[in-house]
Amino acid sequence: MTVTLADVAARAQVSPATVSRVLNGNYPVAAATRERVLRAVDDLDYVLNGPASALAAATSDLVGILVNDIADPFFGIMASAVQSEIGGPGGRAGGERLAVVCNTGGSPERELTYLTLLQRQRAAAVVLTGGAVEDAEHAAAVAGKLRRLADAGSRVVLCGRPPAPGTDAVALTFDNRGGGRRITEHLISLGHRRIGYIAGPQERTTTRHRLEGHREALAAHGVEDDPALTVHGRYDRRSGHDGTVELLRRDPSLTAVVAANDTVAIGACAALRGAGLRIPDDVSVAGFDDLPFSGDAVPALTTVRLPLYEAGARAGRVAMGKEEPPPGDVATVRGELVVRKSTGVPR
Repeated sequence: MTVTLADVAARAQVSPATVSRVLNGNYPVAAATRERVLRAVDDLDYVLNGPASALAAATSDLVGILVNDIADPFFGIMASAVQSEIGGPGGRAGGERLAVVCNTGGSPERELTYLTLLQRQRAAAVVLTGGAVEDAEHAAAVAGKLRRLADAGSRVVLCGRPPAPGTDAVALTFDNRGGGRRITEHLISLGHRRIGYIAGPQERTTTRHRLEGHREALAAHGVEDDPALTVHGRYDRRSGHDGTVELLRRDPSLTAVVAANDTVAIGACAALRGAGLRIPDDVSVAGFDDLPFSGDAVPALTTVRLPLYEAGARAGRVAMGKEEPPPGDVATVRGELVVRKSTGVPR
């Protein structure tokens, strides 16, 4: 049986006029109401009828780029690279397309809402960047939306994100586990055995994979994996600072800190200096990503370099059909260990 606009309205407990306003975007609607309507649209798999449904069969000149935090250089670099590749033949405005950067703020609900909106806008392509939320229900919901996007003609590319089984999405995934292993092996090779680890949010795939690599390196070299030497926080400077303070409280004898990313590492360095400790003479610090400021930090930061711009540009080309997808629609992008002045032999 065909689902009607009235069915959506009843499911969302709003008026049909409100549903129309949400779908057309031509009148302000409260955020909570909009999300309730979009959830009902998805639950009922509602599609526009009549001439509008014929229009929906064609994609627009819009390209959606989903990021977790646009203020984080990790995401800004990839979004910029994707946008650099989305022009070219095929667009109805001189070959150009409109890039819309959707900042989820780390909210799984916002991620789902943006995917729904991009489907309604008949986006030519959608690129999702960064790690995924590790929740089975959320993963199933995202997979369903990616399938709907593909069915509507949108190309979907995951950049720096694990593959999404059961969908047609192309995945350019970072080797976070391998990078985590290499950075810890570097510290162990210098002689460190009491190594603190400041991990990212526990629910993110990036966090788990980098931490697994760290633990693999410890196990391979017979170094104790002390649970007290791992703390979790956000991927920001404050978490690096506070996490380091907590690690020093738990074990004043630690000789190295591995940070979830370079921004966290900068916070860790600030906390160590605040405690009167020298880097790397007293405590070594290592990061991840090799963000633009990492080589200019004092001391310059040892890290794992991920080719963020190159990966984003490739994602943009694949999304625009300028480059063939990798075999099996999955490619692994490796990181490179970059040794600088923030790491040295333990005191």
